[in-house]
Amino acid sequence: MRTQLAGEEVEFRPDGTLLWPSESTLFVADIHLGKGASFRSQGLPVPPGSTLATLEKLSMSLESGVQRLIILGDLWHARQGKTAEAVEQFLSWRSRVSVEILLVEGNHDRKSGQLPVGSDIQTVPDGAAVGPFRLHHEPEPMDEGHVLAGHLHPGYGLDGRGRQSITVPCFWITPDVTVLPSFGTFTGCSRIRPGESDRVIVTTGTECREVPISRLTESSI
Repeated sequence: MRTQLAGEEVEFRPDGTLLWPSESTLFVADIHLGKGASFRSQGLPVPPGSTLATLEKLSMSLESGVQRLIILGDLWHARQGKTAEAVEQFLSWRSRVSVEILLVEGNHDRKSGQLPVGSDIQTVPDGAAVGPFRLHHEPEPMDEGHVLAGHLHPGYGLDGRGRQSITVPCFWITPDVTVLPSFGTFTGCSRIRPGESDRVIVTTGTECREVPISRLTESSI
């Protein structure tokens, strides 16, 4: 789904990424590599495979001529999740991906320690400018530029008959900030409270669709 954002044409994609076509740049948030391994280290019966599945999903996202990947925080989930297997899978993936990667460190990144040697990723500070955009992990408006962020894992609630309800990932666009949905395959989402001047674009994984403002006003919780 293509639209204008901060004067630039961008594409909100069903996989939860945001493409800036004129700059061959892809934005993604909250990948959370090693989350399953981190849970298993605490004795929780979480099946393996989420890190590899997330990396395979990211490879497919980069297949459309992307030259630069910007991660808006939380590449890794926790220090305990950086197992030898997870690090090996990540480094193997990185060796096959010939794109520039920038990372705005998120709260999980700061707690998980340094990036594995050989990651070939440039870390940039909160508020770094890329064209008209400002890069953040947590969605904090700035005096200049439109902020792109993650952290919240935004989701929109769809309510059906018989009190049935489902929360689907979404892009949450306010006048000053756009929050991307979480990308990792082992991450959830939390319902947001959009304002009347906001836009919400839900994604099912196969398509993106903007929810009308009238519906947001009636159905937001």
